[in-house]
Amino acid sequence: MTTTAVAPPIPVPAPPERAGGPRWARPALYGLLLAVGLAYFYNLSASGYANSFYSAAVQAGSQSWKALFFGSLDSANAITVDKPPAALWPMALSVRLFGLTSWAILAPQVLMGVATAAVLNTAVRRRFGPVAGLIAVGVFALTPVAALMFRFNNPDALLALLMTVTVWCVLRALEQGRTTWLLWAGAAVGLAFLTKTLQAFLILPPLAVLYAVCAPVPVRRRLGQLALSALTMVVAGGWWVAIVELMPASSRPYVGGSQNNSFLELTFGYNGLGRLNGEETGSVGGGGRGGGGWGETGVGRMFNSEVGGQIAWLLPAALILLVAGLWLTRKAGRTDSARAAFLAWGGALVMTAAVFSFMAGIFHQYYTVALAPYIAALVAMGVAVLWEERAAWWPRAVLAGTVATTVIWAYVLLGRTPEYLPWLRWTVLVGGLVGAAGLLVAGRFGGRGLVLAVVGLSFAASLAGPAAYTLNTLNSGHQGSIVTAGPSGGGGMGGPGGGGRGGPGGPGGGDDGGQRGGTQPPGGQAPGQGQAQGGQPNNVPGGMPTMPGGVTREGTGTGFGEAMRGGGGGGMGGLLNGTSVSAEAKALLEKDADAYTWTAAAVGAQNAAGYQLAAGDPVMAIGGFNGSDPSPTLAQFKKYVAEGKIHYFVSGGTGGGGMGGGNQTSSQISSWVTENFTEVTVGSATFHDLTQPVG
Repeated sequence: MTTTAVAPPIPVPAPPERAGGPRWARPALYGLLLAVGLAYFYNLSASGYANSFYSAAVQAGSQSWKALFFGSLDSANAITVDKPPAALWPMALSVRLFGLTSWAILAPQVLMGVATAAVLNTAVRRRFGPVAGLIAVGVFALTPVAALMFRFNNPDALLALLMTVTVWCVLRALEQGRTTWLLWAGAAVGLAFLTKTLQAFLILPPLAVLYAVCAPVPVRRRLGQLALSALTMVVAGGWWVAIVELMPASSRPYVGGSQNNSFLELTFGYNGLGRLNGEETGSVGGGGRGGGGWGETGVGRMFNSEVGGQIAWLLPAALILLVAGLWLTRKAGRTDSARAAFLAWGGALVMTAAVFSFMAGIFHQYYTVALAPYIAALVAMGVAVLWEERAAWWPRAVLAGTVATTVIWAYVLLGRTPEYLPWLRWTVLVGGLVGAAGLLVAGRFGGRGLVLAVVGLSFAASLAGPAAYTLNTLNSGHQGSIVTAGPSGGGGMGGPGGGGRGGPGGPGGGDDGGQRGGTQPPGGQAPGQGQAQGGQPNNVPGGMPTMPGGVTREGTGTGFGEAMRGGGGGGMGGLLNGTSVSAEAKALLEKDADAYTWTAAAVGAQNAAGYQLAAGDPVMAIGGFNGSDPSPTLAQFKKYVAEGKIHYFVSGGTGGGGMGGGNQTSSQISSWVTENFTEVTVGSATFHDLTQPVG
């Protein structure tokens, strides 16, 4: 008797368990998310205006819908920030509702952190259970750089949320090959592009390949779905770009960060290939291949003294558990959802970390917040699958080895800040090694009590180091463009100059790594902010090029790092932090402000931001962030002055060519103003009254 063979259908994985799990799971999740939210909201106002550059744009967006749409630095729409505006929109709407305060600016960022934790939990719990979901939230929330950036007003918070949403949507699409979820993934990437341009695309290659290979539908359908998702991404991210590029330049603000008033140039130049090869025209200088101004490049970058304390506490564990998870699922079918999850989160981690490690252009430590959700997911999933297989000796050995590796690495990282909790490194090391030894036997032979004790000790030892850095971060204020998490010494400034964080030990307390200065929020001086007026040395130590547009301050001994952050006297704004504005200067700017389009103009966006946030009226940022954009031209500036649109010019500031070879327009404007208009001194700040020509 013969039978006819029938080709088996394409296997479709069974849908994951949709029940709510044990009764404790949902209350535990809600309680943990509430704890994360309360922790991140704690001491939030200690950062004042945080990054004054973005706070000024938020202020402008709260005053003008046009400024909100374009991401302008001022409500009169002279120039935009050097990023697309999506990250500014939630903060500007919050300020519209609640007024210009530190809380109104930063609260949306905290909510993004809670949302990221919730999405991460949903993605992990769906396939690996509620315990794994809770572990993912805990690891994510205790990552120092996450505690920093989800309480700060840079675009990275929204970007990390959208990248997490993207991975989650792809994993949902992989379950049954549903097009809808893949379209949502494309929309999330498109919105992420409007948050931080090309960084949004870093995780696309591994996710696209994963879906093309592993989706439980025929190949032709997979390719069609990916094409539709790509189209959705283009529409979601391209509509704003099309408006900016097609609108006449005279009807919109200048595109900050570009040399030709083009968002496409900004995207593929300064914010694109320039970040990879270090050739960012108009920037303050890239690192160059092999290292330089933005730190040493290479495989070890994520682990070095500048970056390690921000993100790398559980990075070795994540990589070990990624390999273990892939090994455990090696014999699974093509559409196995567990293996797909490891490939999705692991691909996102490896791809993003590789680009960060080798990019020769501008790199800051806080960029690594993008890695936090990926690390958390891999740790949680890896622990879950190995614990399920603990009856065999090798999963227990891998778990024990992971714990041992983690605590030894934590011992090294804690040793980089020997003055901060010196007892902790030995406690972590001893406790972790004891826990690792216990895992070898307790997971197989021990009673329930012993197992819980060993597991608890292992988790506590593995998370104690990042938790300590996170608590220090929550207890500190952070201001400026370059900020770092953890205690002073836990990660220097990722660029010329040195460290950059708020002081440990409470609001404004202790050594702040040079991050004092900045602007004052309404109602008084922000905790942790000094009274420096800013200054830029012409002769930069360490062989760095000259800072054009600055003025040498003889005998002050101010280093480049302090000058870039706005330290020192002399009435000039810092490149990396907003200028502190005295009450007298504020009163000067506010007088008759309604009679002018811009109450003042200043070279460099941070310089302008300080005065704008203090006075509440538009201040033109000549040359954009670095003072090196050709906006406005000298002829345009003369026209504005002749028409009576600008009241004062703020002397000093940064810019006029920049270390990256930008335009010299700001230096020409500064020279013209100095030669032709009356000088007005208010305290240590110097202005020129553009309504009073010399003689």
